[in-house]
Amino acid sequence: MSEIRKTIVVAVSENGIIGRDGDMPWRLSTDLKRFKALTLGKSVIMGRKTYESIGKPLPGRANVVISRQAAAIDHPDVRMARSLTEAIGLAEDIAKRSGEDEICIIGGGQIYTQALDLADRLCVTHVETSVDGDTSFPTIDATLWRATETIEVPAGDKDSYPTKFVVYDRR
Repeated sequence: MSEIRKTIVVAVSENGIIGRDGDMPWRLSTDLKRFKALTLGKSVIMGRKTYESIGKPLPGRANVVISRQAAAIDHPDVRMARSLTEAIGLAEDIAKRSGEDEICIIGGGQIYTQALDLADRLCVTHVETSVDGDTSFPTIDATLWRATETIEVPAGDKDSYPTKFVVYDRR
């Protein structure tokens, strides 16, 4: 089987913010539907704080949670890892066994920063606003990444802002 693609999935404001007070600083129903479509049936990797902000394992996905703390999350749908490297190994094993060719890294800020050098693809929802927040996403370096798909998404009934969904592939 070919190598498993490592994809970062993130929504980021114009000023680089992805979170505030352990939550997202916007309401984007349209983007949540896209997130579900992108990640369903795949292994998702997230940090402990992101897991706690969601509050439960994401259904229909193998959930791998990274925590340096000894206390594990005791849930049958959660696998624990001590590092991003360990989490990727676990997620890739799960993907190979289930015939998937992609794993998704879904946050938060510290995990994204570590994963950016390891990722093959970025699925970025650019939220067309600047917001206050305490968690940010690293700058996407155009010498390393090229946009291969762009979709303009006007704000729907349950969306705070319009967005632009962009897929970046490593050059």
